[in-house]
Amino acid sequence: MSRRPEAVELTPWDKLREECGVVGIWGHPEAANLAYLGLYALQHRGQESAGIASSDARGAGQVIHTKRAMGQVADIFTPKALHKLPGRAAIGHTRYSTCGDSGINNAQPLTVECNKGQLAVAHNGNLVNAAAIRARMEGQGSIFQTTSDTEVILHLLAQSRATGFDAALEEALNQVEGAYSLLLLTPDSLYAVRDPWGFRPLAMGRMADGAVCFASETCAFDLIGATFERDVAPGEWVRLTGQGPAAPQAHRFAAARPRRQCVFEHVYFARPDSLVFERSVQLSREEMGRRLAREAPAEADLVVPVPDSGVAAALGYAAEAGLPCRFGLIRSHYVGRTFIEPSQQIRDFGVKLKLNPVRRLLEDKRVVLVDDSIVRGTTSRKIVTMIRDAGARQVHVRISCPPTVSPCYYGVDTPSKAELIAANQTVDEIRATIGADSLAYLSLAGLDAAVDNRDDSFCKACYTGRYPTCVPGGNAG
Repeated sequence: MSRRPEAVELTPWDKLREECGVVGIWGHPEAANLAYLGLYALQHRGQESAGIASSDARGAGQVIHTKRAMGQVADIFTPKALHKLPGRAAIGHTRYSTCGDSGINNAQPLTVECNKGQLAVAHNGNLVNAAAIRARMEGQGSIFQTTSDTEVILHLLAQSRATGFDAALEEALNQVEGAYSLLLLTPDSLYAVRDPWGFRPLAMGRMADGAVCFASETCAFDLIGATFERDVAPGEWVRLTGQGPAAPQAHRFAAARPRRQCVFEHVYFARPDSLVFERSVQLSREEMGRRLAREAPAEADLVVPVPDSGVAAALGYAAEAGLPCRFGLIRSHYVGRTFIEPSQQIRDFGVKLKLNPVRRLLEDKRVVLVDDSIVRGTTSRKIVTMIRDAGARQVHVRISCPPTVSPCYYGVDTPSKAELIAANQTVDEIRATIGADSLAYLSLAGLDAAVDNRDDSFCKACYTGRYPTCVPGGNAG
């Protein structure tokens, strides 16, 4: 009997994977519909699973309704599915697993019934001490239903002997370490929580009718017609409760620490039309390109971005260098899975299905190819070859961030150090590996200047190997 070929995933390639996206709505009669739209805007942060939990927010006895499924937001939340999510409060989550297996059990929001009542939680980030806490709890008889580190927070909350939900939540949060932007929904309240370091973003906005909303990125607010107000501060939760006009109540649950916001949000993850950490992502990326052009100019005829994440930096590079920026690579946005055997004869078919060169732009040209990062180097090599095969005379690769030399433990799915090409090869060795005529990365100082990091508030552990917290095999400091 012939065996059906395994599916080959084409959309994720040689890039660091997105983490997760969260959205919350309080005080709107169509809260679930708005949460769906917010998740739609945040789909780039995770394409593995998605979910929404909703509540009437009327207190004890009310039921939290939940819909979770594998797949993408638009496929999961049909009008029929959204109709089954009534209420004036909702939280949503779109996931790519950075901790825990891929499967419906780990899809969020996680919903539980415990001695603190019914609650749902959506989490963006990773807890660096989750494994140790889980091992201790399992030794004491706790039973976990998922492999997600998010469930650790629920167990800590349920086991707390503190009086009242707020005190129990504070006790639980002060036992975990790492990155977390959380949305928690109870039958009568919604909590938006950010870890004391501020690793992951969490913005707060308001709609014209007074409804309050939260999201990982402000592009979600643009879609639902909300106005950005401020970020949830590191070490703070914002609580909404009651049936009257929404009046957010802020509470600091942890002592202030030096901010360590993830700089890779500005390099790659976030949409360029978002404000992240209260700064324009588009502005940051264009400035990365400008500074890269100053640091590493090239004798060339045109600048070509690797779409889509290299576009803003390429525009900045071209403007600073006085070169035309042309879309010499066209990306297909409809690539998902294929059942073509990997041994088929079309060389590098995965990249070719996703990108195609515009030969008339590239023929006999000296090209500056701008991308946001090089992870393993495999895709970069294929793209350089593709540009050459299209007739380019020279290919000068420019990367709008420093070399990625260390894995992330705070919510980004990074390959191991052994798989990161920059951790194992010099810049010139990488240049030879990918087949470029020249290769240059943006310096750390250039990156700091591009994101206006004068107060040293960004985490750059992936570029330096110096981590803000203790991590497995890492260096704190």
